[in-house]
Amino acid sequence: MTANAKVLVTGKTHVTAGPNGAARSRDGFLDVKLPQPHPAAENLFAAAWSACYIGAIQLAAGQRKVKLASEPEVDAEIDLNQAGSAYFLSARLNVHVPGVEREVAQELIEAAHGICPYSKAVHGNIDVTTTLV
Repeated sequence: MTANAKVLVTGKTHVTAGPNGAARSRDGFLDVKLPQPHPAAENLFAAAWSACYIGAIQLAAGQRKVKLASEPEVDAEIDLNQAGSAYFLSARLNVHVPGVEREVAQELIEAAHGICPYSKAVHGNIDVTTTLV
C-alpha cells in the first residue's frame, strides 16, 4: 500500500459456517444466509466486482468526457474450478453500455479494468473474459 494512501471505505463483515451460516456486514447493509459456502462466495464476489467495475466504467467515461445515455450493466459469472488438487477461479464479465458507440464503449470497458480495484487485484491471478454485449 502506498504510504500516503487515504482509506475511502472499509467493508466489515462477520461470516459463520454450517447449516445456519450467514454473512453480515457491521453496518447492516448485508445480511445473507450462507448454509453452503459455494456458490455463495462466487455470487458475492461477482456482485462486488460488478458493482466496482460499473463505477470504474462511469469514472472512465467522465475522464474521457463521454456522456453515458443510461447506466452501464454487468452480468458477471465466476467459476470455481478444480484441476487435480488445485482450486482456482475464472470469470466472465458481460458488459452493456447502452447508448454509446461500440468503439467508445469498448475503450471504456478496457479502461475500467485499470481503474477497478477488483480488476487490478485479480489481474494475472484468474482468467477473465470481458465481452461488450
